[in-house]
Amino acid sequence: MEMIEKNETWELVGKPSEKPVIGVKWKHKARLVVKGYAQNPGIDFNETFAPMARLDTIRTLIALAAQKGWKLYQLDVKSSFLNGVLKEEVYVDKSDGFVVPHYEDKVYKLKKALYGLKQAPGAWYEEINAYLISCGYVRSTSEDTFSTWWIFDLLKSIEIVCILVGCVHELHNNDTWV
Repeated sequence: MEMIEKNETWELVGKPSEKPVIGVKWKHKARLVVKGYAQNPGIDFNETFAPMARLDTIRTLIALAAQKGWKLYQLDVKSSFLNGVLKEEVYVDKSDGFVVPHYEDKVYKLKKALYGLKQAPGAWYEEINAYLISCGYVRSTSEDTFSTWWIFDLLKSIEIVCILVGCVHELHNNDTWV
């Protein structure tokens, strides 16, 4: 809950009459999950697609790093889906045990994705892709999850980033980067 509040994932609003309110549940007593199976296509979400790196792409990156002696890193992005900004209006009910006193009739309007939403992976991918592009990375034309950053200097430096759901794989040929 702390990460959800810190991330400004939602706002408390009056219950809408024209939109459904989706339930939430606790998964393993640690993660708040939206009951995404209750979402209606065209009402709560428009698209569920999120590009993911193919396994052969990951294997190629590992082989390239081994052949060239480059550094390879895998980063697990904690709370990755909580960073995706939603385009659709989505309302969720308050979780049992977390009712705000004097606001029992209110619901949460999501600003950012929660786990379980059909559009959560795509929303997170759009955020990280926009960030990488703003940092100067160029997305591959053949693999959507594959971005490179070329620095043309005497070292002929290169950095490659590949996204696999909530993980980021990064390799480079310059020991001063990390």
